[in-house]
Amino acid sequence: MTAFEEFQKIIARLRAPGGCPWDQKQTHSSLKAACIEEAAEVIGGIRILEDTGNPDNLKEELGDLLLQVVMHAQIAQEEGLFTMDDVIQGISEKMIRRHPHVFGEASVSDSEQVLERWEEIKKEEKAGKEWTENYLPEAFEEASELIETAKKRKGFA
Repeated sequence: MTAFEEFQKIIARLRAPGGCPWDQKQTHSSLKAACIEEAAEVIGGIRILEDTGNPDNLKEELGDLLLQVVMHAQIAQEEGLFTMDDVIQGISEKMIRRHPHVFGEASVSDSEQVLERWEEIKKEEKAGKEWTENYLPEAFEEASELIETAKKRKGFA
């Protein structure tokens, strides 16, 4: 069993009957604040690494962010929506599709061309799903509010 599989089992046990009451009551919505806060703490970990060369905080914060991903996938699995394997399969397929210069026959000469092609492929993938973009303004506003709340909770505002 891999360390990742073991971690998934830990999260499943926390949410199962006889597990942790706090973990059991979490939902996708209730975890929004933790997700955005952990992402901000990863940024802090990157800054610490850049300033000091010490990777310890980044490693810890990446683990906390991974917890968010695994927890959301566990909740989705319990709801019959998708599994962690589905999440991993989806992102794997996306990376292959969006890197035809690595996994296909396309060629690029610089990172600017990579980004241009990435956007072209993304546009093709999103065809028919453009309506999802309508949710982003409110999502960014909610994320900003959650960050402000986290800053207050931690005594930074």
